[in-house]
Amino acid sequence: MLINCVAYQSGKKLADITVEAISDYLAKPECFVWVALKDPDAGEMAAMKEEFGLHALAIEDVMNGNQRPKIEEYGDTLFCVLHTLELDDDGEVITGQVNVFAGPNFVLSVRHRAQQGFTDVRARCEREPDLLREGSGFVLYALMDSVVDRYAPVLETLSGEIEELEDRIFDKHDLAGSRAIIEDLYSLKRRLVILAHHVMPLVDAVGKLVGGRIPQICSGMQAYYRDVYDHLVRVSNMIDARREMIVTAIQVNLGMISLAENEVTKRLGSFAALFAVPTMIAGIYGMNFEHIPELHFRFGYQICLGAMLVLDIFLFFLFRRINWL
Repeated sequence: MLINCVAYQSGKKLADITVEAISDYLAKPECFVWVALKDPDAGEMAAMKEEFGLHALAIEDVMNGNQRPKIEEYGDTLFCVLHTLELDDDGEVITGQVNVFAGPNFVLSVRHRAQQGFTDVRARCEREPDLLREGSGFVLYALMDSVVDRYAPVLETLSGEIEELEDRIFDKHDLAGSRAIIEDLYSLKRRLVILAHHVMPLVDAVGKLVGGRIPQICSGMQAYYRDVYDHLVRVSNMIDARREMIVTAIQVNLGMISLAENEVTKRLGSFAALFAVPTMIAGIYGMNFEHIPELHFRFGYQICLGAMLVLDIFLFFLFRRINWL
């Protein structure tokens, strides 16, 4: 589906044009065309291939989808695959794909499964005619910068969930609560792995636009691409740090479970000791021997009960003092 097809010249918008008129504007000096598509069919992509002279392999990647983030050169055209990341109402990560063709005098962006569009990017470019005069190099930067900036809110949301789970770990909870915490931590780790899978490859790809042999389209825009690269590195480092935090949180939660089980064991042992003393005394005087000391003593029964009570009281306060009860 065609979203926009606009011609620009010297950093200013000329007009919204039809697909059939693209070649006419490409022939004009200092003019470039910016086309935006969403979930196009084979016919629309064939028309774009004919208008812009796109490589067949790049068109195949666009139509197949599910490509890893990358930046490839086909002659004087750059082909970029960017992944978008969004969260649904349940906190699950929704991934989309944005394919960008950047040639000397055109930009073609193709969006798949991405919920949020890029009208704000077009408005930003049109507000900065001095930079828009750079042509497709600046538009490519603006699209990449917008995609990368949208990673931060997703990561911040997941970081907030990690902090909440850390608070829950140190709250009093039973075994069922501990199991729920581990399940939530594993869910967070799984979503962070998804983020890393879509972000990490883009770090190396954008790095090619910063150092070494710079593509002609990006010439003069290295400072802007370096800014995108720095943002990607920061997001990548944050993902790694959050993954380490989750691993540590899981270990701490397991340690808290072990401590809770030890507390239960100590309490059970303490109560067992309280019952063991009366049982021992009663067991001794319950033996069927004729010559047991004090067996025929008139107050022996009361003395045995008193000894049981005194010893149990002594043990009870002893266990309380060492926090076993």
